[in-house]
Amino acid sequence: MSNIYQELLNCQLCPRSCHINRYQEKGFCQATSEIKINLYQLHYGEEPVISGTKGSGTIFFSNCNLGCIFCQNYTISSLGWGKELSGEQCVKIMLELQNQGAHNINLVTPSHYSIQLIDVIKSAKQNGLTIPVIWNSNAYENVETLKLMEGLVDVYLPDLKYSDMENSAVFSHASDYPVKARKAIIEMRRQVGQMKYDDNGIAEKGLIIRLLVLPNQIAGTIDTLNWIADALGENTYVSLMAQYYPTWKADEYPEINRGITQPEYEEVLEELDKLGFVNGFVQELSCTNEWTPAFKQIDAISSN
Repeated sequence: MSNIYQELLNCQLCPRSCHINRYQEKGFCQATSEIKINLYQLHYGEEPVISGTKGSGTIFFSNCNLGCIFCQNYTISSLGWGKELSGEQCVKIMLELQNQGAHNINLVTPSHYSIQLIDVIKSAKQNGLTIPVIWNSNAYENVETLKLMEGLVDVYLPDLKYSDMENSAVFSHASDYPVKARKAIIEMRRQVGQMKYDDNGIAEKGLIIRLLVLPNQIAGTIDTLNWIADALGENTYVSLMAQYYPTWKADEYPEINRGITQPEYEEVLEELDKLGFVNGFVQELSCTNEWTPAFKQIDAISSN
């Protein structure tokens, strides 16, 4: 694997376009030139077509290019808990998860390591990785960077967070989020098309768009559903999530310092039905950290 990635000398991998040399300094995401991971494990809390019966081989990357003030994974996304690993070590982790029986390799918040992961995924496939690779991202991505992933990623699992520029600026420090994320998702769909499954009903290729409903309609989920229907069609797979709970710095913002109410969620469910979406997943209303992994402030990579 390459020791020097030219793209990291003047980083423009994501919409931040920090133009910094990641071998010498850190931009908004706080990532260096090395891949940083906190935890890898068989995870059973994803959508049924992802977790299946054997679990999703989930790799949780440290740092993030957004900065959501309510992030449920804030200890690794904002505080940066984790361990820097070489590309070769990352390949071994993927193959280890496959050997444990994982249905897929699930890369969680990987966008700021896109360039390095191209080589990692290629090497893993050359060394025997045969299960699907899932790109589980916040959707704040550059189309140009995503195009480099074509043929390497089998399933895109973006979390489309906002429809409103003002809210995305306040709660995730990215006023351009709605524009950039929608363009990114259209590119994801171009690459992988509609959902396809293997004989066991596990996602093999395609796109699933996650929508986390926030209190007081902060996410603009109804507007987002209308955009998906118009831009991608009602056959698009949507995963509607009701698992928001206030954490990290949410207590500084009264409008999101609570879980969502049943009427708030039902309003979104009604719109989902009204628009004619026929594929996807919904959750029971829950305000709990049950599925949030117990990340550790570590000096060595851990496996659960």
